[in-house]
Amino acid sequence: MDSLKERALELIRESFVMDAHFDLALDMDDRRERGDRFVWSARHGKPIKSGGWKCVVSSIFIHSRQLPEMGLRKAMDQISALISETDEQPEEIALCAGISEVDRANASGRIGILMSFEGLDPLGNDPALLKVFYRLGVRAVGVAWSRRNYAADGCFFSPKREGRKGGLTPFGIDVIEEAERLGMLIDISHLNDEGVSDLAKFTKKPFIASHSNCRALVPVKRNLTDEQIKLVASRGGVIGMNGCSAFVSEREGRGIGPADLAMHIDHIVKLVGEDHVGLGLDCCDGLADFYEGPSSIETYDAIKDHGELPELVAVLLEKGYGDLSVQKIIGGNFRRVYKEVIG
Repeated sequence: MDSLKERALELIRESFVMDAHFDLALDMDDRRERGDRFVWSARHGKPIKSGGWKCVVSSIFIHSRQLPEMGLRKAMDQISALISETDEQPEEIALCAGISEVDRANASGRIGILMSFEGLDPLGNDPALLKVFYRLGVRAVGVAWSRRNYAADGCFFSPKREGRKGGLTPFGIDVIEEAERLGMLIDISHLNDEGVSDLAKFTKKPFIASHSNCRALVPVKRNLTDEQIKLVASRGGVIGMNGCSAFVSEREGRGIGPADLAMHIDHIVKLVGEDHVGLGLDCCDGLADFYEGPSSIETYDAIKDHGELPELVAVLLEKGYGDLSVQKIIGGNFRRVYKEVIG
């Protein structure tokens, strides 16, 4: 395994490595609100650099306790935190609005950061705000988190009492159509099954599932069915593997690791090919104290932090994946779809 680890490290150094989902802005904003500064260097820079990552997509996520009154303000606070962090550490990170900007950041030794909504809650019911966030650099649209908003219903982490589910609302249809017109990438992670079906009818461009695994392996609603995986692939999209243990394995305890996550990669590759799977690890990297979800969910232990990427790559190499296939999985596929949709 040592030789595989060395080969993994070498391959990572030669590759564009991208995480399609990380709650970075949430963490930066919460900590800066407490008086911290240089949060990137203090908490995130070391594991992300040691893992060889070139680009991370920072979600804009609003806690349920802050809705509805604080949704817009907290989203703006999180973007402000990202801007402040890049101003403080311009030699380390760059806030980017496209893959070409990420490439320029990488060329100067910096990590590129893109922004994405994790739920359209900050818009409330005002579609005009979407263009404002686009101008601020938000380039991907997760339609819903695991709760209802004005656009759609999310899917719960585990079964809950609920009334009749809905798909996309008229507001939701208008927003995703406007997002596509602006050049924003649509993300179905956290969207319920009804919403996924609706979204396919009202979109024309590729869409993604930034951080969702396979329901055939772990039967929770946050994971995608085989038919949904085929749907994403048929549109040229990509599914990002989520490291959260509850979505990786039905086993209990902390023995879940990269080999378990690789099983989900295998499943997607066998189902739709190697061009439609990537990484959206939803990685902890110190975020556990900010995680909002059922207390029964043991989180983020398949990949403990971004520095463990070589462990996952070594598993893939051991399974017989070739260098080109691995490069697609660890970033090339998401790079392709981001480049196609947002530039």
